[in-house]
Order: sequence, then C-alpha cells, then structure tokens
Amino acid sequence: MAEYIDKYFPKLTEKQRRQFEMIEKLYPEWNSKINVISRKDIENLEVNHILHSLAIGKFIHFTPGTRILDFGTGGGFPGVPLAILFPDVHFHLVDRTGKKLKVADEITKACEIRNVSFMHGDVAECKEKFDFVVSRAVMPQKDLLKICRKNISDDQKNALPNGLITLKGGDLSAEVAASGRPSEVIDITNYFSEDFFKEKKIVYTPVN
Repeated sequence: MAEYIDKYFPKLTEKQRRQFEMIEKLYPEWNSKINVISRKDIENLEVNHILHSLAIGKFIHFTPGTRILDFGTGGGFPGVPLAILFPDVHFHLVDRTGKKLKVADEITKACEIRNVSFMHGDVAECKEKFDFVVSRAVMPQKDLLKICRKNISDDQKNALPNGLITLKGGDLSAEVAASGRPSEVIDITNYFSEDFFKEKKIVYTPVN
C-alpha cells in the first residue's frame, strides 16, 4: 500500500503513513456508493489523485499555521492528501456538490484528519481569508483569480507570496497569458517520474 507515496515522501510519520493507507482503502469503498472519482480511474487512485495532489507539497512547503482554501474540492482533492502531509496547516474545503463533500468529511473523520473544515456552497459566499487558494482543474486561472482574490490574505507567512496554486494539464500558455498576471508554470515531472505526469503542471499565480 502507498508505494508511490513512500517513494517520494520517505520521511512521513507512522501516523501519516497509516492515514494515506486508510484513504487508499476508503475512497474505493465510498466511490462504489457515491461517485467522486471516475469508475475507470479509481484503480489509479494513488498516482492519479493522491500523488497528483501531493505535487503541491513538492512545490511549496507550507509554514505551520498557514490557511488554505481548496476551491471545488469535489471528494477532497487536493485538500485531503495535503492535509495529511501538512498536519499543522488548516485546509478549508469548498464545493457545491454536497454528496461529494460528505465523502471527504466521512473519510477525514475515519482517518482522524483534524486540520480540515468544509463548506457546502459557492465560494462567493465564503468571506474568510487564506494564505493560498488551491484547486485542481476547476476553471481557467483568470476566472479563479476573479472569484478567489477576495479570499487571499495580505499577511505573509510563507517563502512564496500568497496566491493561487492550481493543478492543470496540457498547453497552458494561452490560459496563463489571459490571466493578466505573471504566473509560474512548473512541470510535475520535475518531482514525479510516472507517465501520468508527462503533461501535468502546477500553475502558481502570486497575488500579493
């Protein structure tokens, strides 16, 4: 279990290893009841969903006390894997689909992941401030920035300026140019060698 996570994150605590092993078991069980991951893709859970989410943790090591908003989290990606990786960071997971959030909520309770909170609804209704917004292929960077800018705090805690960090794929040059702000595009193959990551990118847009 969790062979790829152990490969790339060898310094995890026993508790973290146990939590990753648990989510690898629990997501397929829940997915058979409530579809949060494509039925064809659930067997690739560790690489395509958990490890993919953890790429953000290779790009930036969040300082303890950092607050993260996971916009459009669905069943909990990237927020749940990142919450295991960074137990001293708070993750607020927001999605419009209540049944998907229920899966993430039940899984975090079962795994005793305590640094998460949930909001069912539109992020426009969220008034809280966060250091970073993270998201996985929800919408173009320009649109995400427009919606989430109000939620990004001016207070700096981390080595990188506060901003938006997204997981995306393919040629992003036009999308990044359209965002109207300087962005950094990082190949996930810098961190992980599996074929799945060949076209996968992290896009970081600082806001402050």
